[in-house]
Amino acid sequence: MNSQKKILVTGAAGLLGKELILQLLSAGEIVKAVYHQTTLNDIDHPQLQKVNVDLLDILALEEIMQDVTHVYHCAGLVNFSSKHKTRLYKINVEATTNVVNTALNAGVKKLLFVSSVAALDRMKTTEPINEGMQWNKETGGSIYGHSKYMGEMEVWRGMAEGLQAVIVNPSIILGPGNWNAGSTAIFKKVYQGLKWFTEGSTGFVDVNDVCRAMILLMESDIHAERFIISAENKQFKEVLCMIADAFKKERPSKKVNKFISSLAWRMESIRSFFTGSEPLITKDTANASLAKVSFDNTKFLKHFPDFRYKPLQETIEKTCATLQQK
Repeated sequence: MNSQKKILVTGAAGLLGKELILQLLSAGEIVKAVYHQTTLNDIDHPQLQKVNVDLLDILALEEIMQDVTHVYHCAGLVNFSSKHKTRLYKINVEATTNVVNTALNAGVKKLLFVSSVAALDRMKTTEPINEGMQWNKETGGSIYGHSKYMGEMEVWRGMAEGLQAVIVNPSIILGPGNWNAGSTAIFKKVYQGLKWFTEGSTGFVDVNDVCRAMILLMESDIHAERFIISAENKQFKEVLCMIADAFKKERPSKKVNKFISSLAWRMESIRSFFTGSEPLITKDTANASLAKVSFDNTKFLKHFPDFRYKPLQETIEKTCATLQQK
């Protein structure tokens, strides 16, 4: 353990934040875990300090940042509904601005920012997407993707002002989190008997692998770079079938085409308007589910040639088993 190091993790109550904290504590690190609306009751450790802080509260953030040497900024809102546009920019951009500024003021040695592959140009391309492709509205970028891209811009601005930082862009992160929210909700839908599938494709990665990659980057001399963290590119249909098999449920069998997808998100928009509830499908998520996207993960592996991603099949089987135990 490095007694001179004190690590701050934002978004501590989320799937990624929890796994990261467990790995850091296992390595003997001292961790200050920041959460806000969701409590962090299921992790206790003598070297873990839990702090309830709104990242939009600059004074509170400045106070908890004072003795911190390294920051993992995992906090963020994932939402593709246009009615949450203001909140998306508040959490993904303004809160990131506050974290960057307070880290600069406190003399933090290094910051790692968790962005997303949604911040990359990911639509209407036949080439694997790499770190050099910027978010582009003209090629179908989402509001969420733009908010993460703007968050990245704040981190780059911090670098220009002297902050050492590195950015990761994970693909869809899989793991046994809250199956009512985030990517783990995919597992709930299949468990409950999801019938529909699309032939779109994207990247997937185990939450454990993302955290291992983040720690390697933080402990390295690498800075002023960003890295796609993604294990495998797979069709949604294939992933849904893997989950169904692991749960011993019926596989999805009805194909969603462009017309059905377009009709579905429009109907959901109308339902959401009249009920005030969250739309289950938005235009952005509908388009993304049909797009055939792949990600190039070779940049990270060139820097860390001994790193091995878990096979997606193993990730899905382990996640399903853990969710069933819960």
